[in-house]
Amino acid sequence: MSSIIPLAELRAQIDAIDKEILQLINKRAECALEVAKTKIAQGEQGTFYRPDRESLVLRRIKDLNPGPLSDYATVRFFRELMSACLALEKPLDVAFLGPEGTFTQQAVIKHFGHAVKSMPMASINDIFSAVERENCQFGVVPVENSTEGVINHTLDRFLLSPLKICGEVEIRVHQNLMGLVDSLADVTEVFSHQQSLAQCRHWLDTHLPGIKLTAVSSNSEAARLASLNKQTVAIAGAIAADVYNLPILEKNIEDEANNTTRFIVIGNQTSSPTGNDKTSLVVSTGNQTGALYKILEPFAQFGISMMNIESRPSRQGLWEYVFFIDIEGHSEDAEIVKALAMVQENVNMLKLLGSYPKAVL
Repeated sequence: MSSIIPLAELRAQIDAIDKEILQLINKRAECALEVAKTKIAQGEQGTFYRPDRESLVLRRIKDLNPGPLSDYATVRFFRELMSACLALEKPLDVAFLGPEGTFTQQAVIKHFGHAVKSMPMASINDIFSAVERENCQFGVVPVENSTEGVINHTLDRFLLSPLKICGEVEIRVHQNLMGLVDSLADVTEVFSHQQSLAQCRHWLDTHLPGIKLTAVSSNSEAARLASLNKQTVAIAGAIAADVYNLPILEKNIEDEANNTTRFIVIGNQTSSPTGNDKTSLVVSTGNQTGALYKILEPFAQFGISMMNIESRPSRQGLWEYVFFIDIEGHSEDAEIVKALAMVQENVNMLKLLGSYPKAVL
């Protein structure tokens, strides 16, 4: 039977380890500053953020992790460390769909860490415009929800924008009941976005039957309103509870446990291949027989996995459509180069929206 180590000795070990960790963290930060100096000396301008490099580092950390910390906890720690180091080199401004406390801001933090400056925007179009005008380096916009489908306005905006997709991030949508009430029996009104109210219908019918449900512009706005009245509550993400200092009364009250929203990072950067990439493109065929087959056949011929396809009216002619397609791999991969060349021969327009690393976690 192994002997129990005295508590004082364990605490002394932890203190010594913490000191070593702190030294190593600052040593890494010093290296980051040297990287910035080298890049500037080589004439590099703009942002120093590299989505491909970051993805490779985080995947390497995930593969090296022996536990007992989970991969999620380890990757989150290193994400924040990289975010802080990058801020020493050159801070990032990232636009998101506001106000503060939305799931889109949560996606910004998950992808970039807390060291970036989050800039709330009123609409998806405003996010695109802010990045196009170089008021910020990147933007984060929702593109797809596992239960509600694609965000059409995001797809349509790409038809007019020169911006590229630089990365992606997935957020498990957990809805939480929050407010200043002492008990559920005191609740007189529930605020939330209409979609969130619908996603929590079963829980609401079971635990707050007959209570007034009020749809507002965003879950963040719902949290703000609940912070002003001790008899009302809000349904929102955990980040909104932090922003408005609201206690979470009930966690994860959504009806669908696996409800996930996919966000994309938009900017002017292109990513190098990482070996674990995704490519997004949009094509227009015009109104012709067998148009969809002519698009899909080259991908099948070269063994390229198609991950998603969505059709949208082209707005250029009656019954003409454009197709938004996600495939597995990078546009520089040999087989994808061949497939895209064949697709190009059979369409009126092919626009590469970006090749970028898949979401790490």
